[in-house]
Amino acid sequence: MAKIIALANQKGGVGKTTTAINLASSLAVLEYKVLIIDADPQANSTSGIGYDVRSIENSIYECIVDGINPKDAVLTSDIEGFDIIPSHIDLVGAEIEMLNLSNREKILSNVLKKVSPDYDFILIDCSPSLGLITVNALTAADSVIIPVQCEYFALEGLGKLLNTIKIIQSRLNTELEIEGFLLTMYDSRLRLSNQVVSEVRKHFQDMVFETIIQRNTKLGEAPSYGKPAILYDADSAGAINYLNLARELLQNNNMTKMSNKEKIISE
Repeated sequence: MAKIIALANQKGGVGKTTTAINLASSLAVLEYKVLIIDADPQANSTSGIGYDVRSIENSIYECIVDGINPKDAVLTSDIEGFDIIPSHIDLVGAEIEMLNLSNREKILSNVLKKVSPDYDFILIDCSPSLGLITVNALTAADSVIIPVQCEYFALEGLGKLLNTIKIIQSRLNTELEIEGFLLTMYDSRLRLSNQVVSEVRKHFQDMVFETIIQRNTKLGEAPSYGKPAILYDADSAGAINYLNLARELLQNNNMTKMSNKEKIISE
């Protein structure tokens, strides 16, 4: 069964989609099977790996609202082992259509049960909101990664997100954990970036990933070519950062494929 990780923050532009695409591609390169659920109506994860949203026949919307088998919505990427269930602008209306359904907070959880056995990880790219689709994602997830950009107002709104997570932990998903806070868009030349890193580490301590995602031109360019950074420029700082994040995630979950002998550092 896959480990399901939601990427959530109701602030836009913090790096959720960039993280979903590049963490998934890095895990796939490390020989894990990964599925992205594009749960954002903007469908940036879908277009970011090269699909034209206008040509999508089956998306996560059809899985949630029409009950189609999610396996019929899976699309492959250019990296073996990295798949996606795409999004569609219709997802905007899904929350209204779900309001009268029973157990509406658990619809996505039931959808993912049908594909979970086929993957090692499922990453849910959430929209920048705390609406019903995001609540569904957090209810379905085993853990949540919270991207925090190293810019002014970085901590603004995190209180609301953490409160939502606490409510879901108490009422809908008692197993939900915070996988970690991920610092993104870091520029070592800026005093502000360093202040944000210090503040976030002071507030959240061990819950913050050691890996920091640097502000990197290649990360911004890659989606316009429909590629993850590791295919667009494998030597770029962004690609290396996300490969390190994938390794850290695996280590934190005791899923590294290194043998015990390889883990021993010789003197």
